[in-house]
Amino acid sequence: MKILVIRFSSMGDIIYTTPVVRCLKTQLPDAEIHFLTKPAFKYIYDSNPYVDKLLLLKPSLTDTINEIKAEKYDQIIDLHNNLRTGIIKLRTGIRASTYKKQPVRKWLTLKFKLNLIAPEHLVDRYLKAVKFLGVVNDDKPIDYYVKNQHDINKLLPPGHQNGYVAFVIGATHFTKRMPNYKIISICKQLNMPVLLLGGNDVKANADEIAAAVGKQVHNACGLTSLDESVFLVSKAKSVIGFDTGLTHIAEAFNVPIASVWGGTTPDLLGVWPYKVKNSLIAGIELSCRPCSKFGLEKCPLGHFKCMNEIPETGIADFANTYKPSNNL
Repeated sequence: MKILVIRFSSMGDIIYTTPVVRCLKTQLPDAEIHFLTKPAFKYIYDSNPYVDKLLLLKPSLTDTINEIKAEKYDQIIDLHNNLRTGIIKLRTGIRASTYKKQPVRKWLTLKFKLNLIAPEHLVDRYLKAVKFLGVVNDDKPIDYYVKNQHDINKLLPPGHQNGYVAFVIGATHFTKRMPNYKIISICKQLNMPVLLLGGNDVKANADEIAAAVGKQVHNACGLTSLDESVFLVSKAKSVIGFDTGLTHIAEAFNVPIASVWGGTTPDLLGVWPYKVKNSLIAGIELSCRPCSKFGLEKCPLGHFKCMNEIPETGIADFANTYKPSNNL
């Protein structure tokens, strides 16, 4: 059997397809498993041993469809379920099984706060699309493979080389990020050095945080590659992060994770820490929450209570307590 699994974006959603791909390959050992995604997310699968071939979405959908036809797949597993995957399935005529997004239930939950979405992880939602093949959940974490074994002594100052808390302060949208003053307060309560991780978009935030806390904080935002950032996360004593890709990738390394949620909620998206031995989901109940599925550029009501009112002590206590033996 030759199977094509499709998920185009985004980082977190693709990360959570890795257990599905692993289960397909290990439970159907004679099957050939291919994966189709956007070129921007190639790095998630280009070192994955459970994928026999990685296909990248071309600028022309017709070219992608022609490539799929040439491969002569027996089955498509559509884990994206959008217009483009619908066109692909229609024009190739290949038998397909499709992940059910429940858009109406999600819209009603967002609009009227009706809680119509069952608290089921995205991995388990995805796995329903391969159940007909006899594939079941193997109850293992997500997969992510660091491309290189970097030298931690070159990436971090001496004070951080014997252990640290990684704080992922970046996220695509404002309503997913905790304000600087809250991050500063948490950092001051941590009993270990703190490593700030994120892109250039939060470098100024990290500069302010580092200046307020002092030498305990090392600002690596905008200074490390993604692979270096993942490596550093994998070596952390614990991780604090928001609803963003790097925080989700951390789930692959059995590192204790404090997952902090603002305007988005884990139940709606189904993306809380998956198969992580020690994790904390930090978020508060509000009548206005969630305000969106994926985050907004500002709080619709102006008060941003979902982040401003999260207790800091519980997050700091969690990060201070859990120190797994398999890390630094």
